[in-house]
Amino acid sequence: MKIRIVVADDHQIMREGLKALIDKQPDMEVAAEAQDGLMATKLARKLLPQVVIMDIGMPEMNGIDATREIVAETKDVKIIALSMHSDRRFVLEMLKAGASGYLLKDSAFEELVTAVHTVMTGQSYLSPRITDIVVKEYLHNLPRNDSTAFSILTQREREVLQHLAEGKTTKQIASTLNLSVKTVETHRQQIMDKLQIRSVAELTKYAIREGITSL
Repeated sequence: MKIRIVVADDHQIMREGLKALIDKQPDMEVAAEAQDGLMATKLARKLLPQVVIMDIGMPEMNGIDATREIVAETKDVKIIALSMHSDRRFVLEMLKAGASGYLLKDSAFEELVTAVHTVMTGQSYLSPRITDIVVKEYLHNLPRNDSTAFSILTQREREVLQHLAEGKTTKQIASTLNLSVKTVETHRQQIMDKLQIRSVAELTKYAIREGITSL
């Protein structure tokens, strides 16, 4: 069973080029072409393709709004943005709209084939340059007061916490970390004070939850 694809782009030469390349793939076929976003939504609704390759800047309805409408109406259709725009606004809005992939038009065709196969498995596919944009945006929007073990505790306190959670005694921790018993006890008290936790059992749960140690 071939993967049925709708190609949506307002440039005829782009549509024809993609169709010619896609139809050469043994497991893919172009079911229809759309010259604008409105037509893309109508074809998606009527033909229920597995994938829509979507340009962003199109007449009648842009690719972002078309993606949002298709995803809302036909849950199983995967959208791959194929655009000349690498601007973060376009990338983020397209992903928010529900696109499963984003490639730039200067990508090699082989990358588009990979993207189609990837989204068909339920995963997302982003070109390397697009991944960089998404990661930077994510890091930029991380809460500055995010309370995790890595922001609350010092590295030494995390080391002590890990050994505590792994069942080591104070003496064993002192020997492992080359510290005095008194220093380890001080770190242990500071950890409990900072976390407002009063038992080793609760400290162990916390350490596992925060990724300091594993079961």
